[in-house]
Amino acid sequence: MPTPPKTARPPRLPVAQPDASGGTGPLGVHPKVFRDELTAAADWVADYLGQITQHPVTRPIPPAHRQALAAAALPHEGQDLGALLEFVDRAIAPYPTGNGHPAFFAWINSPPSPAGVIAELLATAVNATCGMGEHALMDLERGVVRDLASLAGMAPTTGGVLTSGGSMANLLCLGAARTWFLRHHGATDGPAYDQAHARLIAYHSDQAHMSVAKAAAVIGLPPWRLRAVPTTAEHRMDVEALRAMAHADRASGLLPFCVVSNLGSTASGAVDPIEAITQVCRTQGMWHHADGAWGGLGALVPELAPLYRGVADLDSLTVDPHKTLSVPVGCGAALVTDPARLRDAFTFRASYLDGDQDWPWMSDYTIELTRPGTRALTLWATLRQLGRSGVIDLLQHYQDLARYLRRRVQAHPGLELCTDGPLPVVCFGLAATPDTGCPDSRADLHTAVAARVQARGHAYLATVCHESETVLRACVCNYLTTTDDVDTLLQEVQAAIDHLQTA
Repeated sequence: MPTPPKTARPPRLPVAQPDASGGTGPLGVHPKVFRDELTAAADWVADYLGQITQHPVTRPIPPAHRQALAAAALPHEGQDLGALLEFVDRAIAPYPTGNGHPAFFAWINSPPSPAGVIAELLATAVNATCGMGEHALMDLERGVVRDLASLAGMAPTTGGVLTSGGSMANLLCLGAARTWFLRHHGATDGPAYDQAHARLIAYHSDQAHMSVAKAAAVIGLPPWRLRAVPTTAEHRMDVEALRAMAHADRASGLLPFCVVSNLGSTASGAVDPIEAITQVCRTQGMWHHADGAWGGLGALVPELAPLYRGVADLDSLTVDPHKTLSVPVGCGAALVTDPARLRDAFTFRASYLDGDQDWPWMSDYTIELTRPGTRALTLWATLRQLGRSGVIDLLQHYQDLARYLRRRVQAHPGLELCTDGPLPVVCFGLAATPDTGCPDSRADLHTAVAARVQARGHAYLATVCHESETVLRACVCNYLTTTDDVDTLLQEVQAAIDHLQTA
């Protein structure tokens, strides 16, 4: 991995020491030392990102190194700032997840945008909490939330809050749905709450992200009251099955309150039928939340837009800018058509916190009080670097590369395509299990191929369960990825197959 710049660096000045009155304190640093270290760090970051293709996509962490990091004890004496860059270069950077590399196709993890990298540093220096107080970053958050809602095609009334990611956004939206439903039924406290809450039922497709089950557990729904609705051959929620399940649950005395649909399932990129699900929700008095952590902005892409009809009628939507927009981790968003419903669920008062009710603090919309301002500025900077047309071009770039990969798989005599869109994820496998020197089943072979590709470090893909079988899965979500990287991936898959056949 890149090393700190080799240019001569000025001699280090001593760390400022506290004087009798407290002075600069233990964390004080001479301004020139601070500036020199920031400059060295900026040079390192530019080298790291600029040279990322010259290094393996990822590499295993030696067990001894992993143990050393996990068990490191705090020394008695402090160290100078220069040791930080040296530590990152030696101990952290050589072992990345791999999502910065253009040949990384495993999970929906993107590299950071250039604007986001710079904005992260600037927002960290400002160090404002976007949960309380009056400051510009909190107002900026309101603005970028509206930008996201507009890009997604949601209603003009939509507001919300930035989160750490899709898991937190799903939790907030399910919490808001529960409070809205119980308030509507006059059961927000006391025995009425206990009796109603014990009968709440929520629904999601059998392709839902695991964070939906986590969110349901956190708001107090046991597994048996979170219904998995079967999906069609295209992996979209079966709306008639949903309707029948909700009718049956209501007839048995239960209270269906929420449906969570997929706008881009993790396994296959499926988009559930939004309008039809919303119609069921309106008929049954339920909230319709869509998990669009990955595909929530798909309405911007002409070829995908028909699948997103009805987005404006959703009650809430999860979007993860750190996935498709390359905003640095972690930046998700909970978007709610009527943001007052978030406040109903999460506003609590304290004598030491007295916000302006005309400009509510963002903590009123979430469970967090202390919240980093980096989310707002990195999202704002990335969106301004792109513009609306750039967002569309970026999403189309992913679609085009996935289409290229599908064509390459279909043209390969030894591979077969398992899924065909609509979002930029491609599931594929071997057309036939080799007879010699290979694992017993095709699923085992796929697992072995993926492991071999990962170990070689030239490309990286994952596996997923598809039609009850483990297959290879490649997702495109890196703005640096080109057709050459797709070709490299398939070359590595073939090399792994050849190795397993002859081993």
